[in-house]
Amino acid sequence: MRIAALALAFLLAAPAFSTDRPGDPVFQGRSPVVAANGMAATAHPLASQAAVDILRAGGSAVDAAIAANAVLGLVEPTGNGIGGDLFALIWDPATRKVVALDASGFAPMALDVAALQARHPDGQLYNWGMDSVTVPGAVAGWAALHQRYGRLPLSTVLAPAVALARSGFPVSPVIARGWAMNFRRFTREKARIEDADLAWQLYAPGGAAPEAGERFTNPDLAATLEMIGRDGAAAFYKGAFATDMGAHFARHGRAMAASDLARMEARWVTPISAPYRDVTVWQIPPATQGLATLQMLRILDRYDLKSMSEPDRAHLLIEAKKLAFADRARFIADPQKVKVPVAALLADGYIASRAALIRMDRAMPATVPAGDPERAEHSDTTYLTTADSGGMMVSLIQSNYAGMGSGIVVPRAGAARGTWGFMLQNRGAQFSLAPAAANSIAPGKRPFHTIIPGMATRGDAPWLAFGVMGGTMQPQGHAQILINLIDLGMNLQAAGDAPRIRHLGSPDPDGGIGDGVTQDGVRLETRFSDATRASLAARGHRLIATPEDVGGYQAIMWDAKHRMWWGASEMRKDGMALGY
Repeated sequence: MRIAALALAFLLAAPAFSTDRPGDPVFQGRSPVVAANGMAATAHPLASQAAVDILRAGGSAVDAAIAANAVLGLVEPTGNGIGGDLFALIWDPATRKVVALDASGFAPMALDVAALQARHPDGQLYNWGMDSVTVPGAVAGWAALHQRYGRLPLSTVLAPAVALARSGFPVSPVIARGWAMNFRRFTREKARIEDADLAWQLYAPGGAAPEAGERFTNPDLAATLEMIGRDGAAAFYKGAFATDMGAHFARHGRAMAASDLARMEARWVTPISAPYRDVTVWQIPPATQGLATLQMLRILDRYDLKSMSEPDRAHLLIEAKKLAFADRARFIADPQKVKVPVAALLADGYIASRAALIRMDRAMPATVPAGDPERAEHSDTTYLTTADSGGMMVSLIQSNYAGMGSGIVVPRAGAARGTWGFMLQNRGAQFSLAPAAANSIAPGKRPFHTIIPGMATRGDAPWLAFGVMGGTMQPQGHAQILINLIDLGMNLQAAGDAPRIRHLGSPDPDGGIGDGVTQDGVRLETRFSDATRASLAARGHRLIATPEDVGGYQAIMWDAKHRMWWGASEMRKDGMALGY
């Protein structure tokens, strides 16, 4: 019996090998894609195809990324759309630097915080309804990216999405399940959603979400994308849509106004970074949780993970996450409104003091206190990545936040009637209603953000653009991907197909407990061994038996030796990597 158990543990430990795919780990579902000229990896085949078509037509990696994002907003409304926000990291081959774009929106300038608190006496903003809506930033992000790096006209870049919206597309299986789940939630929360029937009119016109394989059309979105392609972001933020959105909110006594949309601008920001082994890992600065990723990696960099057992690696990952997320809840907020001590939170002495709290034989509580860096040393998303023949890489993430968003769809005024073809984000629900919190809601303030694109360079040269979707899973997923690639030597596809760990229940910057759970726990995917489960349980980790989302992965890697692009896409989603 003991020999059989050891044999099973060996087969499940990374990187085990299988005769089904000789030379690859047993969990790897398919080969990575390799191509000479360009690559796209997205959460839907139609989006990857659109991106590659744009690359073939002479577009840049940024053009391809915008094209893919526009298609994803149509075919994957469960995770993104132009009602949400956007962040991007770009490897700019001209300057040989990583640059970063923050296209996140803010709370209305005329927001009455006291009235908002009175509407939410339990101290938590709901995920549904107008109170959860912040100004959508994605279109401003497209405009900034295209102005700086675009080669083709924006109308050409958006044309694939326009055509698909008009002619229709078959709904894919994973997205169909998410679509149905979202409408079950909307049904339960319908009383909280102003003019909720507009959401059904647009996304469930037959009274129910579309089934897998069913053709779905969205001519309302086609008209909106055509307007943006023809007249630019100004048509969205200063034209008829802004007027209609402001009027819609005013009818329900809410503060969002056309003037708020007119203020929206995407910002080029300085990316933050930290070393891990022989690479430099890059993230968007606060108010995103990218800082938590870097803190986790800096803690894990102190350990020889390659030589460790699977249970020890898993334990360290979970403990590093708890420490980073304690600081995440305490410190991360809009840096234009609150001082966020980024350098101090990544400083050697501070990281050492946090790592010293880890015991290999015992789990810490999820509510471990945040640190004091000054004294030491001073959820649902889509991710995509593209690369072009000139060496540019784009790592882009875009989201409506929780599920499809707030449930709010803006009606189109005038003779055209109908809607504007998309749902507004509920990112405002990430604000805290506690006045003393760093992430407390205030007029014009941007909320804490979970969505984070990732990038890594090696020796001041491009290497990896990657991301893992899924709320609090994202920093945990980023760390696991890099461990799989760097420490365990997996290939690009195997690094994403490998079984994942998700710890749930750390405190959130909105003042609650993250992930919608009442106590912390650890979700292990099924390919983790019984020995690993037993070892973690013996250290005090509470294992969760029910399935939990472990995110969705895409990645592109530059192979400097052969001068080729490698691409990989999440086996748990509907997407694919495609090159040419």
